Amino acid sequence: MGLGDKIKNKAQEVSGKVKENVGDATDNEKLQAEGVKDQAAASTKQAGESVKDAAKDAKNDLTN
Repeated sequence: MGLGDKIKNKAQEVSGKVKENVGDATDNEKLQAEGVKDQAAASTKQAGESVKDAAKDAKNDLTN
């Protein structure tokens, strides 16, 4: 995973957490749900990038 991707994913995760907390504090269910959705999307992206990294590492181990 590139550094830029890590930063974007973490920013999306943090933004989602903020939205969720603001939604909770203001009883805004739509904003709270959007925050949860953003966090889930960021987690999915991070998991996908981790799989890519693991595959790249495995390939490198086999060629070395």
